[in-house]
Amino acid sequence: MPTTPSRIVSLRAAGTCLAVELTEPVPRVLHWGADLGDLTPADLTALSLTAEPAILNNAPDIPRRFTVWPTEADGWSGTPAHHGHRAGTATAPRPTLTGATHRTDPNGGGVLELHLTDEASALDITLTYTLDPHGILTADAVISRAGSADSTPYDLAGALTLLPLPRRATEILDFTGKWSRERSPQRHPLHHGAHVRDVRRGKPGVDSPHLLTAGVPGFGFGTGEVWAVHVAWSGDQRYLVEQLPEGAGVHASALGGGELLRAGEIRLAPGDTYRTPRCHFAWSPNGLDGIADRFHRHLRARPRHPRGPRPLVLNSWEGVYFDHDLDCLRALAERAAAVGVERFVLDDGWFNGRRADTAGLGDWLADPTVWPDGLSPLADHVRSLGMDFGLWVEPEMVNLDSHLARTHPDWILGPAAGLGPTARHQHVLDLSRPEVFDYLLKSLDALVGSYGIAYLKWDHNRELLEAVHALGDRPAGHAQVEALYRLLDAVKQRHPGLEIESCASGGGRIDLGVLDRTDRVWPSDCNDPVERQSIQGWTVQLLPPELVGTHVGAARSHTTGRVTSDTFRLITALFGHAGIEQDLAECSDEELTRLTAWTALYRELRPLLHSGRTVRADLEDEARILHGVVAQDGSRALYSWARVATSPEGQSGRTRFPGLRSDARYQLRVRGELGLPSFHQIASPPWLTAAQEDWLTLPGSVLATAGLPMPTLNPEQALLVEVRRQD
Repeated sequence: MPTTPSRIVSLRAAGTCLAVELTEPVPRVLHWGADLGDLTPADLTALSLTAEPAILNNAPDIPRRFTVWPTEADGWSGTPAHHGHRAGTATAPRPTLTGATHRTDPNGGGVLELHLTDEASALDITLTYTLDPHGILTADAVISRAGSADSTPYDLAGALTLLPLPRRATEILDFTGKWSRERSPQRHPLHHGAHVRDVRRGKPGVDSPHLLTAGVPGFGFGTGEVWAVHVAWSGDQRYLVEQLPEGAGVHASALGGGELLRAGEIRLAPGDTYRTPRCHFAWSPNGLDGIADRFHRHLRARPRHPRGPRPLVLNSWEGVYFDHDLDCLRALAERAAAVGVERFVLDDGWFNGRRADTAGLGDWLADPTVWPDGLSPLADHVRSLGMDFGLWVEPEMVNLDSHLARTHPDWILGPAAGLGPTARHQHVLDLSRPEVFDYLLKSLDALVGSYGIAYLKWDHNRELLEAVHALGDRPAGHAQVEALYRLLDAVKQRHPGLEIESCASGGGRIDLGVLDRTDRVWPSDCNDPVERQSIQGWTVQLLPPELVGTHVGAARSHTTGRVTSDTFRLITALFGHAGIEQDLAECSDEELTRLTAWTALYRELRPLLHSGRTVRADLEDEARILHGVVAQDGSRALYSWARVATSPEGQSGRTRFPGLRSDARYQLRVRGELGLPSFHQIASPPWLTAAQEDWLTLPGSVLATAGLPMPTLNPEQALLVEVRRQD
């Protein structure tokens, strides 16, 4: 007869489940993935009975186990949950379970809190799993040194939260990129060994892994079982998926992440505590769109998630750069208001000595040679036109050519041997120093209060190279991020209505740690719609569209030199928190008329775009992109059909519209307010011609199952299709 299992607890919500058996010395993970349903005591016994693998030849004489805190004591030869030492001793952790708390939420999900103690190192570990009603599983740990411990500090070298994956998860996807080409996907088979993405930039970076996903071979946007993890931390990071030949207990591999710790960075004296970043895990049976939907619902449920209509923005950067002139900017604001802009943002170039990017950072006062009366004349004029006023800042940075650097050179982060190379002619301030923190908080508080600023574009252009405190050259990256979070929290507390955008040379700091304190991200400095189709499309793998800045630039892209049509640029920028970034004085009357139509269309559609489900079609031809947003109740949808390049195939074949029900009936029409695309064909499919004239009624079985033959567009073109359910 099988033995009675130890207590098994589970967290269940939205079709997903984490099952943990409270075994000793360390609980083991029985299952993470699809919900197992309501299990009887006999079912639980069976789950426990099947939780041990065979004992292999030339292996430990006990079954290998994958626990909630895997170490070598479990027979686990992969990356441990934590490692470190106390002056070269206490290097073999053996945590033991000392307590557990399990709470369920009536709306689904709940919390599992596990308390472990490692006597050799005098460490107490509290590991917390929180499953929200939408199926996002958040894991974090608090590692504390006992107050009665030996006075020798414990050097924590690493701490990760890890969950097991099944054998069928054999393909992985994450991201890389560069400036103006962020979140470029890369996927390959999972082989034996570890796929590790270490981030050593002091921020996630433009090559951020963003979201590490493992799944069944060939998983796509709408198909395939997938598991994913995101590290919610704005500094150095580590993402990991690891597969050993012997597996991970009854599982095949491990997925997880945490903060990448530098040597000597976390030294725990008696009474000290280290908290790991939150890792957000998600599982879906329905491909990448299923993962995206879980994250979007998770973020939209936050108390601080932006609730009101997302104001349409004009940012001055690509319109004027550093050439600030009050009369010109007033005129730009007037043109912006005339086309329907709701928020005017003055970008870089407004503060002391800032006639180029070589000087001024750190001196957060309006340059009297350009702004003799401060920013009030512009800010007041903007508000008189019915718009919010926003401002660009880069508080964490300093130019050596600044009053701040000349007065307080010791405030700059760097080794005692001297400062390293600049990037964009700047260095990083040591935010963990109280005097630096106080100076920045005072400066930002004064700016926001004096000018009635509604929005800060918060930039971060330099990586944290040699991020050490000059006194002793101790690592400073962790303290820098914690200080940043405190600064953002303090500014928000003093100005509750203020919105902040996270920008870092474009999309270099996009993570759910900074987004706990900010209201949108700038995904890329590139406004070229060809690049933006991919950049925005993969940014929304994690973030809902209302958190992603999407701007219309000039016809000739300032970052690529490519010239694209108004229609393509406008449709591309519609699917996010939309804005304009160009000199409207250079626009023709026709362009201004089209911009005005676009802002009206954005205001009409943003309730749908900023609340619905993001869907993307799986197409073999990467030159074609079909994506859209479907209302949560399925009553409406908006799709973009785009072509970014030529391809050998002339016909698209029948293309399914994702997110629609095959048993419903729909009406669809082409939205032509922004102009029609340029076609690479003699005649359109008949359905398209009909939908250009009026609503066309089609069964869902045609739209969602059979698919429509799509028009063949010329490169760099897009078509907008609206769908509504016929009740």
